[in-house]
Amino acid sequence: MVGAAEEAQLNRLESQVDNGGGGAREYLCLVRKLKARRSEKVLKHGLSILNDPKSRSRLAGDEWTLYEQVAVAAMDCQRLDVAKDCVATLSKKFTGSLRVGRLEAMLLEAKGAWADAEKAYARLLEDNPLDEVMHKRKVAMAKARGNISAAIDFLNKYLEIFMADHDAWRELAEIYVSLQMYKQAAFCYEELILSQPTVPLYHLAYAEVLYTMGGLENLQAAKKYYASTITLTGGKNTRALYGVCLCSVAINQLTKGRNKEEKESSELQSLAAEALLKDYKHRAPEKLPLLTAMLKNMKARPLILIFFSKK
Repeated sequence: MVGAAEEAQLNRLESQVDNGGGGAREYLCLVRKLKARRSEKVLKHGLSILNDPKSRSRLAGDEWTLYEQVAVAAMDCQRLDVAKDCVATLSKKFTGSLRVGRLEAMLLEAKGAWADAEKAYARLLEDNPLDEVMHKRKVAMAKARGNISAAIDFLNKYLEIFMADHDAWRELAEIYVSLQMYKQAAFCYEELILSQPTVPLYHLAYAEVLYTMGGLENLQAAKKYYASTITLTGGKNTRALYGVCLCSVAINQLTKGRNKEEKESSELQSLAAEALLKDYKHRAPEKLPLLTAMLKNMKARPLILIFFSKK
């Protein structure tokens, strides 16, 4: 993921190149380094270098890397003629290269020749079964064809080999959520939390899956993960604050008559409601009446009265 400082640096350099200030090569190198998706700019500025013999000669060993970068950008922009020329140049220079073979398979994919692309990836994976990019291309291709069951199958097989790939676990979780397969999605988020316990996004997503599944045990767990999200974000995650309130109300309804559980749930709900009121008062005071009405409906009225009496 590109950080704010890196994004700003990339934007400054892009503006400089677009306005004729030079630095195209540095810009393209930074795009590669950050793995940013700027296909139109890469195609434009990359071609300007490759089509100029003098500029191309200054690239030395980076010339072939740039051909690859422009080929991928051209496929993304559906400039298949440019992509074909770049791949052909690379194929002539590196005959039998696995990396070039991968580009050839991607070109087939870009053309919509799904069957041929699938055969090409299968053939390449026989020689190199640990190539992450080709496994991911198979997943992308299945999704592009609308074959979600195949995408799930490919992702599961991929994760059997590359268990530490957080992006793959998250993608699989999101697919399961879209199919309302919440137990499977919950398992994916559990894996993410185990491997990256300080990422609040995973705690929040897991809490929402548990809340959606419902039931007392799931609601209690959801409330805990909403609370951990609040802790990890320094109390600034509005979605998690709402989640605590909703879970507390649902738990109170299910545990009516169990005084201890009702009390604990109400206390946490009151704290979350107070944080929401303060946040809205500071950032969106015009929406405070809407929040007040909603919290009253969620039985947070006693807290609201106390809060406004302090103003």
